[in-house]
Amino acid sequence: MTRPLDELLANRPTGYWLCNARLPLACLDAAAPLRTPIAELAASPRLEELVAAHLRIQDGAIAALVPASLPPDDGLPRYDLGQGMVWPCFADCHTHLDKAHTWLRSPNPDGTFAAALSAAAADQRRWSAEDLYPRMAFGLRCSYAHGTHAVRTHLDCLEGQAKISFAVFDRLRQEWADRLTLQAVCLVSVDYYDRPEAETLADTVASYGGILGGVIYPQPGLEAQIDRAFALAEARGLDLDFHADESLDPQAEGLRIVAETKLRRGFTGRVNCGHCCSLSVQAGDRVQDTLALVKTAGVSVVSLPMCNLYLQDRQPGRMPRYRGVTLLPELRQVGVAVALASDNCRDAFFAYGDHDMVEVFTQSVRIGQLDRPLGDWPQAVTRTPAQIMGLEAGLIGVGRPADLVVFKARSFSELLARPQGDRAVIRQGIPIDTTLPDYAELDAVVGIS
Repeated sequence: MTRPLDELLANRPTGYWLCNARLPLACLDAAAPLRTPIAELAASPRLEELVAAHLRIQDGAIAALVPASLPPDDGLPRYDLGQGMVWPCFADCHTHLDKAHTWLRSPNPDGTFAAALSAAAADQRRWSAEDLYPRMAFGLRCSYAHGTHAVRTHLDCLEGQAKISFAVFDRLRQEWADRLTLQAVCLVSVDYYDRPEAETLADTVASYGGILGGVIYPQPGLEAQIDRAFALAEARGLDLDFHADESLDPQAEGLRIVAETKLRRGFTGRVNCGHCCSLSVQAGDRVQDTLALVKTAGVSVVSLPMCNLYLQDRQPGRMPRYRGVTLLPELRQVGVAVALASDNCRDAFFAYGDHDMVEVFTQSVRIGQLDRPLGDWPQAVTRTPAQIMGLEAGLIGVGRPADLVVFKARSFSELLARPQGDRAVIRQGIPIDTTLPDYAELDAVVGIS
């Protein structure tokens, strides 16, 4: 007997079938027995690379994948998805939980990058553990309810903030250990690595199992500063994650310097660069040379389209001429690992956002024209960010955890047309409560009466 998905949410069995699902081909494990897209969906003009399947869930894992043309072969409960899409849970590899949800008390007065820096610096004076914990926890609750299983956050670490913020992060990491994989990156201006205090910061990061990071922008001594960050990471066995070239200055080439430094030093850790906006305004030959270096060096890139679109080329009373989003198709074409992430949520750098990777994916497809065909881009919010974080996750396959997001949408067209607020989230085979926290919970924290 086939039962509606609502019964699964109520009954929470340990073994069952999800029937008549549509799986993104890009999110299927290479070993999965189903690798052929539905002929009528893959054919022009729809270009929908989906696979029709039944999934058997047993004891928190995917126990079987069966073509939808074949009936399930046992008496387990069956829940008919009506051709609804099933995705692996998401990974969000670039966030700022310490800044999140401060907009109401520290808004950006004109929406510019410079004003965002000033507002965030002023707000940071409030960042005690008592202020950080509820805001960061709120963000994680949103991420979890939306279907994210892993989050990497950057933490501002100037003026003694590192010990406070990393301690709060560590508390949250322990509290969420059974639901979310959490990682933290220290965030300082890269010239901080000229200072003696950089040794202490690197030691603090290492003590929490974190990642070394920094903001890269054109300045004297930049190559030496980046090299120093690499040296500190090497000595402690840390990975690196930089904010690079978050501007429309064609002279900003931090991404290039990072790739060159990684190659020169033979650095074996993971290296990721976020933003990389200046690529969008550089000369074509220089761009291609940089992309080749990045590919050879094995540096990954994470793009933050919503935040970059919000801040870049903003002038009051004038329509922006440039988007500020990095060269997503070009990076993928040369084989660079490219992820999409949420970045800032409801703070001076981005007034909106809800820690929702479906929104990130939907807006990125629209902004970057990543469709026709959509191809492997679903991996940019699933498999690729998981790999950047060093996690074996983000694919659907037999033996993999049943960490899934179930949509009523039956196609990419339907998925990208609506917010998908009625999605179901399954973690270790069990549906979770997807109720989002109420913003009113933060009123006292941000000073709203």
